[in-house]
Amino acid sequence: MLDLVLAVAHHLLIFALAGVLTAELVMLRPGLDAGGLRRIAGIDIWYGLLAGLILAVGFSRAIFAAKGWDYYSHNLFFWGKLAAFALIGILSIWPTMGYLRWRRAGSVPDDGQVAGLRRYLWAQVLLFPLLLIFAAAMARGYGELG
Repeated sequence: MLDLVLAVAHHLLIFALAGVLTAELVMLRPGLDAGGLRRIAGIDIWYGLLAGLILAVGFSRAIFAAKGWDYYSHNLFFWGKLAAFALIGILSIWPTMGYLRWRRAGSVPDDGQVAGLRRYLWAQVLLFPLLLIFAAAMARGYGELG
């Protein structure tokens, strides 16, 4: 039963993260006002919380669930999935820092600043499918090392 609970939680959290990322991308538009910036910054907090929960549940799943750590630690797609997740997380730093900087300054970004941060969001969106591809390959036993 633990395996099922962790798998369901992990999948729901991943899809929630995709939804939050999509919301940020849709809301970060030229002409952003102070209210919109406040909403995006609030959504971005959820992005970070969800990412942390995904890591906690994902590692719990890898360690305590049916297949166990030996299965995952010797799988190339597991490490690829973690690398893709880490890269997405690194790319998320720039938007977060931008939102914080704009809020501290009490200003709204100009259209060029918005366009710059949208590139980081799009890069995350484009990398996101790798998580699903690597997970599907891993679940079917592909990528086993040794």
